[in-house]
Amino acid sequence: MPLVERYDAEVPEQPVLVVAMEGWIDAGFAAATALATLLEATTTSRLASFSGDELVDHRARRPRLRIDDGVRREIVFSEPELLVGTDRLGAGLLLLVGPEPDYRWRRFAAEVAALAVELGARLVVGLGAFPAGAAHSRPVGLAATASSPELARAVGFIPGSLDVPAGIGEVVGEACSRAGIPSIGLWARVPHYVSAMPFPAGAVALLEGLGALTGLVLDTEELRRDAEEARRRVDGLIAESPEHTEMVRQLEAQADAGEDEAGAIGELSEAQLPSGDELAAELERYLRGEV
Repeated sequence: MPLVERYDAEVPEQPVLVVAMEGWIDAGFAAATALATLLEATTTSRLASFSGDELVDHRARRPRLRIDDGVRREIVFSEPELLVGTDRLGAGLLLLVGPEPDYRWRRFAAEVAALAVELGARLVVGLGAFPAGAAHSRPVGLAATASSPELARAVGFIPGSLDVPAGIGEVVGEACSRAGIPSIGLWARVPHYVSAMPFPAGAVALLEGLGALTGLVLDTEELRRDAEEARRRVDGLIAESPEHTEMVRQLEAQADAGEDEAGAIGELSEAQLPSGDELAAELERYLRGEV
């Protein structure tokens, strides 16, 4: 069965390929929110779709069934797609979206890389976010996973060697790099205590990093307003707990001193650092008006 189905769509010269697929680590839903913002601000067309029957475990990602007055109307299967659009000034943008494949990662990545070469993509950028020992009251930092030291330095990175599970964005980026297209993953460092709920500041950081790296003109004004409102709500919750207030104060001091925030969680004692689940549950109750 063919893995890729192509559609007629005009592709601008030298587009940037952005990989933002569902199913991998996305603290604060930063990548999902960034993608939603891109889709809302960009008129896109479907350029290609990838066979869900070949790539997706439909028991884990069940199709959606629409029922009207007891009558089955439509069953929608989720599958990866490649969309094409432009930024506000007409620069080309490709968006690889949909579920992270459950099967055939190497074949999928090779197909995407072949399309990227054919379409003249100039750069591949993956979007993601991870929980970090950071304060919500400070700007969200980015960390890179790149195909070259130059690209990594352009964004910033976690020093030393790491051995971590990989998402499909990294596999696609590596396949594209082998095909001659530079690639980079942008990872927002979302405060661990808000990582289980939407944190718009993480999406702002990703989109601004994407714009700075590629020259794409992206509107983040509304998202910034959402981020400021979210910060005020978290401030309100933090102020209710001396323990949480002290935790944030220490994280702020660490950030102001320029210390690396990515691995800082382990440097604080359990008494100083409530779990993300605990604080997230309190925040959810706060937003519902229960505290």
